[in-house]
Amino acid sequence: MPRQLRVRTSRSNYYASLPTIGDEEDSSGSDYAPEDLHSNDPENRSRPLPSITRIRPSHKPPQFVQAYTSKMSAPRAAKMNALPNPSVHHRHKAMPVFLRKEKVERLDAPPTLFNPPTIVSTNSMTSEQFLTDRISRAWGYNVGPGPVWDIMEDRSCFKEALEGEQNPINESFRRPRVHQDVEVKPGWTRLNECDAAKYFPTDTVLTDDGQPRPPAPVHCFLGPYGRQTRVEMAMFDSHATSEYMPGSTSFVFNVGSPAWGVDWCPTYPDDRPHRGYKHYLAVAPFSSRSHSPMIGAKVLRPVPGCIQIWGLESKRENTSQEDRSLAGEIKCEMVVCLESGPAFEIKWCPLPSHDQWNEVHMEEHPRKLGLLAGTFEDGSLSIYVVPDPEDVRSKDDDSTRPTSVHIPEPLLRIELEETCCWSLDWANSETIAVGCTNGYVAVYDIGHAIRTGQGSNILPTHYISIHQSAVRALSWIRIPPTNGSGVPSTSEDPTVLATGGYDGMECLIDIREPHGNIVNRTRDVINSTTYSPFAGGPIMIDHDNSVKAYAISPSTLGRGHVLLEPDGPVWSVSASEYHAQLAVGSADGSCVTTNTLKTTRRGGSVPFFFRKIFQLDYSRKTGEFRMLDHFLPQETQERSTKLKGKQAKKDESETSTSTGVWPSEVSVHRVTWNMGNGLGGAPLLASTTGSGLCRVDWLLGRWIRNKVPYVNVPNMRKEVDDVMDEDSGDEAV
Repeated sequence: MPRQLRVRTSRSNYYASLPTIGDEEDSSGSDYAPEDLHSNDPENRSRPLPSITRIRPSHKPPQFVQAYTSKMSAPRAAKMNALPNPSVHHRHKAMPVFLRKEKVERLDAPPTLFNPPTIVSTNSMTSEQFLTDRISRAWGYNVGPGPVWDIMEDRSCFKEALEGEQNPINESFRRPRVHQDVEVKPGWTRLNECDAAKYFPTDTVLTDDGQPRPPAPVHCFLGPYGRQTRVEMAMFDSHATSEYMPGSTSFVFNVGSPAWGVDWCPTYPDDRPHRGYKHYLAVAPFSSRSHSPMIGAKVLRPVPGCIQIWGLESKRENTSQEDRSLAGEIKCEMVVCLESGPAFEIKWCPLPSHDQWNEVHMEEHPRKLGLLAGTFEDGSLSIYVVPDPEDVRSKDDDSTRPTSVHIPEPLLRIELEETCCWSLDWANSETIAVGCTNGYVAVYDIGHAIRTGQGSNILPTHYISIHQSAVRALSWIRIPPTNGSGVPSTSEDPTVLATGGYDGMECLIDIREPHGNIVNRTRDVINSTTYSPFAGGPIMIDHDNSVKAYAISPSTLGRGHVLLEPDGPVWSVSASEYHAQLAVGSADGSCVTTNTLKTTRRGGSVPFFFRKIFQLDYSRKTGEFRMLDHFLPQETQERSTKLKGKQAKKDESETSTSTGVWPSEVSVHRVTWNMGNGLGGAPLLASTTGSGLCRVDWLLGRWIRNKVPYVNVPNMRKEVDDVMDEDSGDEAV
């Protein structure tokens, strides 16, 4: 008699009894949720939603609801997110984390280069929830390449800010001068061009006697499309684009080789008029165009390297204020020759650290321009005291050539035996974070070491293992921590970091809890991240070359939405503390900007624009470059993942004209907004490329239909009694 098996009894399906996650997601404050299909039915309006979704048999399961049996496994999302956002119709509004109650400054007239800005006091954007909603909605009506000057404000927060002053709204109190007792380190010397040549970028081909030769000039076509002019640019040459395109306010210059580091030097508000509102820019080029750094490999010192200091100033001082901005020029004023090798990344101290410009200096003791930190090829994090270019220049020097200064040792050098320093970011004037090639993040308190000059054996306050490979992207979330009562401790250092590595992970770290919290995973390399106080969190890189903003407010922690999808892999992203515009540099040679506070309403009156500032092309046959600008705005098409797959072939011919393979010379390696020169300098954007050509753009936005929302800015910011009763959507314009 055959053996009979025991009859299997049916088991309860626990998954079918669970409420559906995602259908009950809170959509408060969002205009992106789909409308109810039966909203016209009066019975459906009053009928409550069921707590459990019933499953109906179907050949194709719903998008977020599936029927489960005892033989089926638990649901698995297609994307390995820690905190996914399953609804493509839901876009969270940006929620500020730090609320400033005091008054701030705003512009009362359009800013112009090299002229004093007209500033008045106003209510802070975060002083009331009413103002936060209104001004955030107004930012969404900006359709220009840069910020609208009407509603720019400083939303930074530093522990050094002076409290208890009579007039706390001034920039000088929010961003005071720091490190006033630090002087230029003795031992610096001037170098002639012959001695300084070994520190400059060189050509890939040596001379007949084996000596390095200067890099070959770059030939680039500038001007309007179809009527461009071929321009030859040697190292340290610069041109204003207005020479070839009337009315343009951009500047192109050649640093000699690819540059990974660029940053604007912060200046003190009271000292700016003494130099005609001049702007200083530091650029760190590689040793040659063929130089390729090895991740995690240290080079033995001394290794020649340099950092170039460029000055953007008015060309003619006797011109009127209207013509002064059109007569600007940028030139290399000083080259700092170092022994640490080429720099991977450089950043000035975020607060003004230069000496007063109205004082008379001694020739033996030059004034300092500021404190500049960088990660170098010798594996170190070094902080240099950069001398003032006007003090080191001799009267006999050629004004068209830069002055070379050799600084043998930095003020502070930090090295780790087991790894190399790869990325960095300042939290304030005394705290700095370093991303290492072994996946660790180190935090240092450098205040005492800088003041005393005794920091050879400085140890980190935190040393946290976050990634499985090198940490390339690192950014502080510059908000103060809160005490037990929820009150911000503005005199304390920030504690939250956003990181991204070569392992494709994007993490948020609270250094008080030494472990990483994964926000997103992708198969791409995370090259850059930035914190935007207007977007309410860090901005990182997601799959398919997309740029995504993540929220850090408790109610929407980890939620994100796509801001931009460039045509190539993203090299750099930059947000500003003065406005809501985001700048992105990618490998296809394009530099684009977009509005991080664009409206959340699908199908609204304001399109999702992004602006291409310039496009750099390269001809392999002739070895010539072409720089195009003045592009028409393009609209961002935000679609679901399934829709992208279905319409990939159809949209490729309509929206994308790039090849997918680009020369390394056209890559836009770094972009950065000017955040150290007040509201008058906030529209300045600097960018570097793999060809050695760099660019500075003066970008301003405009209102859609050239109409200010809510009648005018005083009414918008509640400086006067409201003249509008409605505060909704399109009625604001």
